[in-house]
Amino acid sequence: MTITIKKCTADDLSLLQEVGVETFDTTFKNQNSPENMKAYLDKAFNLNQLEKELCNISSAFYFISSDEEIAGYLKVNINNAQSENMGNDSLEIERIYIRNKFQKLGLGKYLLNKAIEIAIERNKKSIWLGVWERNENAIAFYKKMGFVQTGAHSFYMGDEEQVDFIMTKTLV
Repeated sequence: MTITIKKCTADDLSLLQEVGVETFDTTFKNQNSPENMKAYLDKAFNLNQLEKELCNISSAFYFISSDEEIAGYLKVNINNAQSENMGNDSLEIERIYIRNKFQKLGLGKYLLNKAIEIAIERNKKSIWLGVWERNENAIAFYKKMGFVQTGAHSFYMGDEEQVDFIMTKTLV
């Protein structure tokens, strides 16, 4: 298995949308109403929204490929692009999305390590993320990777308020 990670560009917008919708839908559709899923997917993954995020100099997207097939992506934010005000010494991992057929191959760890590498290059002292309180597999993975729960915030799936745990890993 050959693993590659590449930074996304504007040329990748449609593929970014496809992978984002597919992975989010597959992961969460059985735990949310169809109406709330549609509302969230339409808001978070429309091309205009993704283009705006991709053009933000404080955000970056990276595709991960396995044997030259796109397996998922990473989105990181710094400074004012972070979804919570965690300060300029922090880097947010907003998304680690792995397509279903590529799960359990260790690709999430590759993306997490890429985020850590980016944070260190930018002299960040910590990395953090929000993870749905009911996403037990992801929570277990992040704990295994050295993250601890440091708070919580609201996440809206359509009109339903949900709780994301904020998990943080100190780098220095």
